[in-house]
Amino acid sequence: MQLTASHPRTRPIAAGHLRAFEAVARHLNFRAAAEELSLTQSAVSRQIQALEDEVGTALFLRHTRAVELTSAGNQLLRAAGSALERIDAAVRQIRQSAGRKSVAITTWASFASMWLIPRLEAFQREHPDIDIRIDASDVSVDLSTADVDLALRYAVPQAMPSGAIRLFGEQLTPVASPWLLNTHRIATLEDLAKVTLIEAGDAHRTRHLEWLTWQRWLDHFLSAGTARSGTGKTQAKAKLTPQRWLYFNYAHQIVQAALTGQGVALARLPLVAESLANGDLVEPLPQMRLDSPLVYWLVMAPRSVQRPEVKAFCDWLLKQATETRQAVGDVPDPDTVDHMD
Repeated sequence: MQLTASHPRTRPIAAGHLRAFEAVARHLNFRAAAEELSLTQSAVSRQIQALEDEVGTALFLRHTRAVELTSAGNQLLRAAGSALERIDAAVRQIRQSAGRKSVAITTWASFASMWLIPRLEAFQREHPDIDIRIDASDVSVDLSTADVDLALRYAVPQAMPSGAIRLFGEQLTPVASPWLLNTHRIATLEDLAKVTLIEAGDAHRTRHLEWLTWQRWLDHFLSAGTARSGTGKTQAKAKLTPQRWLYFNYAHQIVQAALTGQGVALARLPLVAESLANGDLVEPLPQMRLDSPLVYWLVMAPRSVQRPEVKAFCDWLLKQATETRQAVGDVPDPDTVDHMD
């Protein structure tokens, strides 16, 4: 049986001529493209002709003194231009990082901006030879396949894989700016009805995030009999109606609104501990902290565990977590104490 070659218009095109095509399409001039590529004009012309033969149609209209893209040429340029940009960017990153040590971390945006990034400068001072890459996304990645060394996650203990390391637990507490509290005194639950309350906009739609709602916090203290009105009587009203509501998608947005005096936020204590310590935020009801079942975790990719730079970052991270636990008075759950550093 005789084997026949694939028809040139049914197989993928060779990538070698795309650089010449992109240069000509950008300049709409063969001479300018040749100068940019350090080739002769005839060499560029031959590459374009070979590419058109492979594609099976003309990519340029050649006029006496001008060059114009055809519709097929425009279509190819949209794809080739972005692809070449991504390739060039990847090559630059590879060249810059060649021979350097790096640690790639995945976490969610609020934790990155409120807890991790403010502390990173200290790690970089201690380890100037280690590059850090942070991928802040709400999408959980698979550490067995993703190009990531560590994951910082937020979940109940039973949802975490074996080997996950507990960083710290969480309490929820009302916080506000000193400026707002100078204007609105908040000493009881009744006082919260006089201000704007800030909370997560999607908390009511997600089961585990229901813990972040004002209503859950209020229900807890009412049922525990700790909510007292100004007259000393237990407040019976289970539905808190504030002056207005303000909703945000992310924890760092909620806290930013509280910092600027826009209302009282129900904040995650580990994420605002420093703001409370330096006086940027105040707890108006410090005796009403609510324990949350959610925990902050460190998970390491199996293939990265033995790398010295990853171990160095984990050691530093666990020290930072210890400081946070001490700052918020965190007492670990018995089921997770074995996973602590």
